[in-house]
Amino acid sequence: MKALVLVDYNRLEYRDVPTPEIGPGDVLIEVKACGICGSDVHGMDGSTGRRRPPVIMGHEAAGLIARVGRDVRDWAEGGRVTFDSTIYCGECRFCRTGRINLCDNRRVLGVSCDEYRHDGAFAEYVAVPQRILARLPDGVSFRRAALVEPLSVALHATGRVKIGSDDTAVVIGAGMIGLLVVQTLRAAGCRRIVAVDINTDRLQLAHKLGADEILQAEAVDVPTEIAKITEGRQADIVVEAVGVAAAMHAAVASLRKGGPLVLVGNVSPEVPLPLQAVVTRELTLYGSCASSGEYPACLDMIARGTVDVDSLISASAPLADGASWFERLGRGNENLMKVILEP
Repeated sequence: MKALVLVDYNRLEYRDVPTPEIGPGDVLIEVKACGICGSDVHGMDGSTGRRRPPVIMGHEAAGLIARVGRDVRDWAEGGRVTFDSTIYCGECRFCRTGRINLCDNRRVLGVSCDEYRHDGAFAEYVAVPQRILARLPDGVSFRRAALVEPLSVALHATGRVKIGSDDTAVVIGAGMIGLLVVQTLRAAGCRRIVAVDINTDRLQLAHKLGADEILQAEAVDVPTEIAKITEGRQADIVVEAVGVAAAMHAAVASLRKGGPLVLVGNVSPEVPLPLQAVVTRELTLYGSCASSGEYPACLDMIARGTVDVDSLISASAPLADGASWFERLGRGNENLMKVILEP
């Protein structure tokens, strides 16, 4: 089969590789669409340490079942499916309590690190265990289904806290996850949503997708503006979807006393924490990692039009052209959102 292989840092090649073997409980998926995640772009240059060559990246995908293992039940060849990016064991204490994102034996498709190497879906075929599959509803195309993984990350993040009908929420970062968080907050009934970013084009998109207010972070003092919007109370909820020092400081300063801060961005592995403000104002910090069973709800949201994923798709292209699209995304000067590669 053909695959887009990271053969060395900053070097992708479209080449022939063996078709994956499947085990008794696995299915072989003929990939029809796979989105390029920001983590893939950052992984390509070695900055994350989690895409060590050689590896086939890609974890936001959908396709057709091409073959099933002998122990597979309830799935048949030709089925339209997507699949979780997290391969969980189903047996550890976290899996048994439904927290599959915290699985003790967790693997992520398309990741190669110290602990494991698992090829992903920038290929004609990918093998996955049956337990991570999800059926595509009628009307959900393969391209739309490639957005289910990031949508599930956003839905999991908003689900970490209770959202009231009179709440004001601030979303710091209008990248892919932030824009989807805006929509999941709206779907959860949040009264007022403020989006913050440095990119004015993305802020305009955030406004289109449901943000009531938008703030350009380099043009205003964000906490001061949030105070004006909320008549001095500050936000009831803040979701930080960047993961850099400036965003963390703005997030803490924009949150009301006793409020919850959801941390989903992790561009930087470490950031300074305004500890005194967190302690004296009794803030609660919630980490949010990947997703944990939200795929069916996300597919339903896309099918019903509760969320708009079409506006987030910047381009689709043949997998053979993937290297050039990675270069363009890496340069970061075209304001591209989601690029989908199709084998």
